[in-house]
Amino acid sequence: METWTIYALLTVLSWGVYGVILHKGRGYMPMANGEAPHASLKAFLFVCIAYAVIGVVTAVVLKLRGSNWSFGSSGITWSFIAGVTGALGAFTLVLALGAAAQFYKGAAAAAVMPIVFGGAPVINTIVAMIMHPPEGGIKAIPLPFFIGCIMAASGAVLVAKYAPSNRGAAPAATAKPH
Repeated sequence: METWTIYALLTVLSWGVYGVILHKGRGYMPMANGEAPHASLKAFLFVCIAYAVIGVVTAVVLKLRGSNWSFGSSGITWSFIAGVTGALGAFTLVLALGAAAQFYKGAAAAAVMPIVFGGAPVINTIVAMIMHPPEGGIKAIPLPFFIGCIMAASGAVLVAKYAPSNRGAAPAATAKPH
């Protein structure tokens, strides 16, 4: 297996559990005394701290690899823009999980994450094609590509719409045995 494939699969694993774990962390934040609306942002704060820790580890890895610490200005600019978009995505994700928790309770990630991970590849593809247009233009793109984009978006909607939840379930104390 190619190294890039291993890293890609590790990313799938990490991001695949991210929403569920983030929502769990949000759920353990204080909710009494009007703090519930702040739970998502409190969870996000620790995501940011984790990014900072990983940033320090990355600096150590660069040093251990013998990097000369030179950075191109365009590389800095585009990498910073990437960081801003990633951070904004994480920020809006915690807000989405918090809002979905009103309906899906502990299963909010089962509704939110399919939209995020089904929609993001479609947006990624569109932006990539704008930034790096395919040879021959849009007409050169095979039809199965467009069908795949439609299937990815449709799949995300279906998974989110029919996500398992405890919506409408009776509280445990009042549930009647069957």
